[in-house]
Amino acid sequence: MRCLLIEDEPDTSRYIRNGLQESGYSVLACDNSLDGLHYAVNETWDLVIIDRMLPGGVDGLSIVSKLRDLGKKTPVLIVSALTSTDDRVRGLRSGGDDYISKPFAFSELLARVEALLRRATSMHESALLQVADLSLDTRTFRVTRGSTPLLLQPRELRLLTYLMRHESQVVTRTMLLEAVWDCHFDPQTNVIDVQISRLRSKIDRGFSPPLIHTIRGVGYVLGTRV
Repeated sequence: MRCLLIEDEPDTSRYIRNGLQESGYSVLACDNSLDGLHYAVNETWDLVIIDRMLPGGVDGLSIVSKLRDLGKKTPVLIVSALTSTDDRVRGLRSGGDDYISKPFAFSELLARVEALLRRATSMHESALLQVADLSLDTRTFRVTRGSTPLLLQPRELRLLTYLMRHESQVVTRTMLLEAVWDCHFDPQTNVIDVQISRLRSKIDRGFSPPLIHTIRGVGYVLGTRV
């Protein structure tokens, strides 16, 4: 895990850096906001730990806001001697994921770091749906079967996403109409059959095993077995 530490107090920086390194983290420490901003926006990090008050003309919260403006979702832990409720709220609203007040025990900081990384890992994993060799990244909408990329239309993507999130479960026509079409009309309409047929031709034709199964009179199942 790569951690960027932006902290200008030498003792605090050394305390955090040494503790994280002993815990198995790779840490780059810088002591001013200009270097911190450069490293934060130009490199990839698993975690950023940043002080609020920094030399260099840019405060810590401005760096956090810049990260979020650029679309970077890197977990950020703010450390600060500012301890009021308003200060904490301001830090979190700037884009920080957690806020810890100085002075602190390293065991608490490490626990917060681990919680942030678990949360980030969980979010990443939930974005990638996988059934057999079929995968769908819900952030980029990239769909592949094995090593073959598949091009799906928006409705087909919604349908596949719903089926994959309900892997091995029978989903009825009514469920599909409400979840994918946002409709409550006659579940006997053939719109579902048409879309399922199109989706099946893209993700099953030429691949084995087939993943979309029809349960006559009930609905559909996506999975390796019915």
